[in-house]
Amino acid sequence: MNEEDSEQMALYLEQIGFREVKALREAQVVLLNTCSVRQKPEDKAFSMLGDLRFLKERFPDTVIGVCGCMAQLRADEIRQRAPHVDFVVGTGNLAEIPALVTEALQGARFTSRVALPERKGAVVTELPTRHVGRQGKLKAHVPIQYGCDKFCTFCIVPTTRGRERSRPTEEILDEVKRLADLGTKEVCLLGQTVNSYGKNLLEGKVPFSELLVKVAEIPGIERIRFTSPYPRDFKRDLIEVIRDVPQVMEQVHMPLQAGSNSELSRMKRLYTLESFREIMGEIRSLIPRVGITTDLIVGFPDETEEEFQATLAAVEEFRFDWAFMFAYSPRPGTPAAEWSGQLDEKTKRARLNELIAVQNAVTVSVNESRVGQEYEVLVEGASDRNPNMMRGYSREFSMMHFEASPDRIGRTAKVVATAGHHWGLSGELVASKSAD
Repeated sequence: MNEEDSEQMALYLEQIGFREVKALREAQVVLLNTCSVRQKPEDKAFSMLGDLRFLKERFPDTVIGVCGCMAQLRADEIRQRAPHVDFVVGTGNLAEIPALVTEALQGARFTSRVALPERKGAVVTELPTRHVGRQGKLKAHVPIQYGCDKFCTFCIVPTTRGRERSRPTEEILDEVKRLADLGTKEVCLLGQTVNSYGKNLLEGKVPFSELLVKVAEIPGIERIRFTSPYPRDFKRDLIEVIRDVPQVMEQVHMPLQAGSNSELSRMKRLYTLESFREIMGEIRSLIPRVGITTDLIVGFPDETEEEFQATLAAVEEFRFDWAFMFAYSPRPGTPAAEWSGQLDEKTKRARLNELIAVQNAVTVSVNESRVGQEYEVLVEGASDRNPNMMRGYSREFSMMHFEASPDRIGRTAKVVATAGHHWGLSGELVASKSAD
């Protein structure tokens, strides 16, 4: 979502005549897009603001803006700690960036725009247009929904991005059509709980599974992914679309977070381990070669050794392809941050390291089990380490490296896996069966 926000910011600046430059010293406008999901990215953002102070001292006319979730939460603190910042703009106010930049260039002092929209009937329509003539991308993100209504006790998203709001279906389809015209072949539909798309639309409600079908009908779009769904809302109609619609990839990111019902309940996750297991079983029954990834948190307040071991057991049971794994980071303003029973950093770090080791072993085992199978890979470019090797993701979202010529870039290829690694697969091109 942050990557897509940054893309929108660039589009807004292009609309008022700016172009991207490669070096800070060449920039007239610098926007720092921030994240608040954990403490570490906030600390990094303040460190970068310190570096930008020196830029401002050397080039006083440079406009510096802070955007995103940290701007939404901590505008006053940013003003105090970084007085060289010209403006802050929250997640719901990106459309105001052109006006804020113009005002700053005209000498306006610190400005703040952080109001989130009302929930009732709210839709998102003010997105910039990817214009013809702009360099196209092989893969692109398309936001379909903003905010979240789940209010997990550890999560800051409802505060930083507001309550759940969907984009009108026709606007989403129009954006995907424009991307296809620019040469995009793969789109990833974005939302905090993407499979609840459309529930707040007052007109033209379209279930998420039907939206996927509509996107698949757009000429030029060969691959569709989405993230992130919410486990409780993952229904059979969505599973059947993944199975039956060729453009929808056989890949699911299914955030588990923890492996015990007691911890899931404290997190206010609206499912149990048993219902999660049932969903996973149905997905794998209907889509045998599906790739499934997840999110996991260790060290949540009052987490017992027994609860932690239950998470390790869940990782062994569900055999996720890979996982985003984190030690719990208290987010001010969330319920869990105020609880007693906060675990010490040493315990959280030790548990995270143990979880990583278990999941890494599962990942290697899963990838080794895929040796000998044939995969369809969208070739994205050359390997960073070997220009004679091409790289790309399979339909199941496994990274594949294989020897091929650069003219394969931008096309799909059939590749047989020859080795499994922690990072993905090595393979050999099936030349006679390659597909454009």
